[in-house]
Amino acid sequence: MTWLAVAVGGALGSLARHGVNHVVPARGLALRFPLETVLVNLVGCFIIGLLAGLIASDRLALRAHWREFVFVGLLGGFTTFSAFGMDTLALSRTAPAQAFLNVAVQVVGGLAAVWVGYQLGRA
Repeated sequence: MTWLAVAVGGALGSLARHGVNHVVPARGLALRFPLETVLVNLVGCFIIGLLAGLIASDRLALRAHWREFVFVGLLGGFTTFSAFGMDTLALSRTAPAQAFLNVAVQVVGGLAAVWVGYQLGRA
């Protein structure tokens, strides 16, 4: 059951991720900054923090297969740290300052989003 939950969650997360690419036209911006990847990673970090906080505060109970569905499948398929790595490598070759900004925004922003989500979940 857990394997199926992860597979279905991953498929849905991947579809949602692909949808973001079509909704956020970041590649056409003059900044040449991967906004769609930033958005997905920050939203994913916030959601995982929020859910973890809700679970930690005993305000949300998820059975093991539902946790696997959401955390491993859905959020794993949605968030894109592999794309983050590729975007950063590509930027580092042509725009090192943008590559540094990309890392700073996503790592610091992601950690902040997890913390805020966790705090909201526990509140």
